[in-house]
Amino acid sequence: MVWNLSFFSVAETAALGEALRTLVMRSRKAVDRLLAGEGSSYTRTKWLLFISSHGPLRSTDLADAFGLAPRTVTEAIDALERDGLVRRDPDPKDRRAKRISITPAGGEVVAWAEPVVQRFFEQVFSALDNEEQVRLASLLGRLTDRLDMLERESGQEPDPA
Repeated sequence: MVWNLSFFSVAETAALGEALRTLVMRSRKAVDRLLAGEGSSYTRTKWLLFISSHGPLRSTDLADAFGLAPRTVTEAIDALERDGLVRRDPDPKDRRAKRISITPAGGEVVAWAEPVVQRFFEQVFSALDNEEQVRLASLLGRLTDRLDMLERESGQEPDPA
C-alpha cells in the first residue's frame, strides 16, 4: 500500500518526521535522567530487559535482535560484564561461542528500572485517551510496515529494532 502525502507540503511532511524524532530523543533523555541515579540508562536497561527475558543468548542473537554490528554488541556486553550485570558462559553446543546471561546484580537493575520506565511512559501517554493510544499504535505500526517495504525495495534488510 502506498501512502498519499500529497496534501502535505514537503516542509510539513518533514515536520512530522522531526516531531517524531523529537519525541523519541526527549523521551530517551528523560528516561536516562530517571535511571542515572542507579547507574543505568535507557539503552542499558533495554539490553538487560532483553537478556533477562530471552537469555541466555549468544552475541549474534543480540546483534540480530537489535540490528547492530557484532563489534557494537561486543562492546556493550563488555561494559555490562565489567559492571557485573551480565556474564558470559561457554555454550554447551558450540565450544567457540559464549552464552550471555543476566547476573543477580543485573536482575536487581531490571527489577528497579523496569517499573520506572513503565511509569514514565504511562505518564507520557496519559496525554492520550485509550482510543487515541490504540490509534497511535496502529499508525506507528503502519509507518513501520511502510519503512520495511521501502528498505526491501531499496535492497536493504528491514531493521529489526
